[in-house]
Amino acid sequence: MMNSWRKSGSPMIWLTSGAVSVSLIAVVGLLILIAWRGLVYFWPSTIYQFDVVNPQGQVETVIGEVYETDTIPAQRLRENGHNIPADIDEVESKLVKTGNREFVELDFRWLLTPTITKQQALPNLAVFERNKNGNFYGTISSITLEGKKHTGSMEELVATLDTALERVEMLQEQADELQSSKINSINYKLEKIRLQQRRYEIDNALTPDRLADLDAQRKALNDEYLVHETELFKLRGEMTRDFVTVKDMRGELVDINLSYLLGFTLPNQMSVFSKFGHWLMNIGSFVMDDPREANTEGGVFPAIFGTIFMVLLMAVIVTPFGVVAAIYLHEYAKKNVVTKFIRVAVINLAGVPSVVYGVFGLGFFVYILGGSIDELFYPEAAPAPVFGSPGVMWSALTLAILTLPVVIVSTEEGLSRIPISLRQGSLALGATKAETLWKVIIPMASPAIMTGLILAVARAAGEVAPLMLVGVVKMAPTLPVDGNFPFFHLDRKFMHLGFHIYDVGFQSPNVEAARPLVFASSLLLVTVIVGLNMAAIRIRNLLREKYRSLEH
Repeated sequence: MMNSWRKSGSPMIWLTSGAVSVSLIAVVGLLILIAWRGLVYFWPSTIYQFDVVNPQGQVETVIGEVYETDTIPAQRLRENGHNIPADIDEVESKLVKTGNREFVELDFRWLLTPTITKQQALPNLAVFERNKNGNFYGTISSITLEGKKHTGSMEELVATLDTALERVEMLQEQADELQSSKINSINYKLEKIRLQQRRYEIDNALTPDRLADLDAQRKALNDEYLVHETELFKLRGEMTRDFVTVKDMRGELVDINLSYLLGFTLPNQMSVFSKFGHWLMNIGSFVMDDPREANTEGGVFPAIFGTIFMVLLMAVIVTPFGVVAAIYLHEYAKKNVVTKFIRVAVINLAGVPSVVYGVFGLGFFVYILGGSIDELFYPEAAPAPVFGSPGVMWSALTLAILTLPVVIVSTEEGLSRIPISLRQGSLALGATKAETLWKVIIPMASPAIMTGLILAVARAAGEVAPLMLVGVVKMAPTLPVDGNFPFFHLDRKFMHLGFHIYDVGFQSPNVEAARPLVFASSLLLVTVIVGLNMAAIRIRNLLREKYRSLEH
């Protein structure tokens, strides 16, 4: 019985199907873990007030939200001087985010459960999100607007603060718009004028008329700049006039200027639906906002934009090069030793460590190619480099070379699957080889080309090591795209989700605050990769359906 079952091949079927099942369970489990740890970070947690007995025997108040709980061996605590009864083997401890970074050493604190004498979720405890120094926890005491102090019930204070924050938010949007568009545009034009004057000096073409013209342009821009600067200072003055007074866990009253306040919540008064709405808003802010506090607060929009922009640029570069190379190898190259050697070399390129591509990109693209471009076309910018420093274009080129073997191999496989009868039929009808290639062969091989592109996009979006050498940075002051001509600035450095995860996870000074962001950013990176792949798969399926009839 066993011999016949083994000879039937069933064991191999069970073995392979089991391996596939285990792999799928592992992948799904990993994604669920990342999604859970990342998404729970945005849920408004209950704020507790703890009465804690410190090592000196005094009772102190701690306000914050519980991040996680853990158990510690009691013997270890006894060795560190804690008075733990002998019959206890393990002690539970709670990691509490206390915020108020400027008044305490760390904004996270471990509390041993036996030292907590009282724990209560008071309804008036509030969380204030600030644009620097992280969150602040406490109760609203009063609000001062235009020098007039407002007190009253909690409902009245909340309504007053909501109205005041809407006004500050509107002023902040006007200030940001003024600075990011008009003022930045003037600075960009002033820099162009400086470079133009320097170019004239290098060419010995700076005539008095040209100098007068440049001075006139510079004066007009400076006059316009002063007008916008005055308006910006006026907006900032109106933003900083009001503040809210908060009673913190020390019992002290602290004034928080509303210009530093991004929002506030009373989580202990929120229903489940209110928390769900706030959870969605937090996710939206994480996706659309800029990072703050060394990437440990705020959003990741520049990293999302940089990742997608770089991957699309890479796809535009690698697709024509890969397809042309594959067409030459399959359709035109002779089947000799040289062609075989080239194919082996292309396949081996896929196994080269990615950081080696980064070193090559830094040496060839940045230093040699970029440096030569600067010497030829941008001598006026010296000694500051233009294309002679890492940027998004060099990153896209480096990843294009890294993924080139994938596109070549996939395209060649697609070309080899096209029946020879189609080629012969096209030639028999009078078409040239080029016409047959362009109108019959390439369209039918397009699904295979898209498959190669899908694999290339998946690998390029997840690569980090080469990008650290050729363009990605921790914080990019501006996006590679803006309203200044030529609108696409391929020489600029950019942010990347993969590097953001590395930076937050391993370089952050605040490990506890950064840990949830690692999961959230990882989930976002997986979502971006899946989104890009789904778009490419959709295009491939449409092409496959379009040319399916020609295969029969």
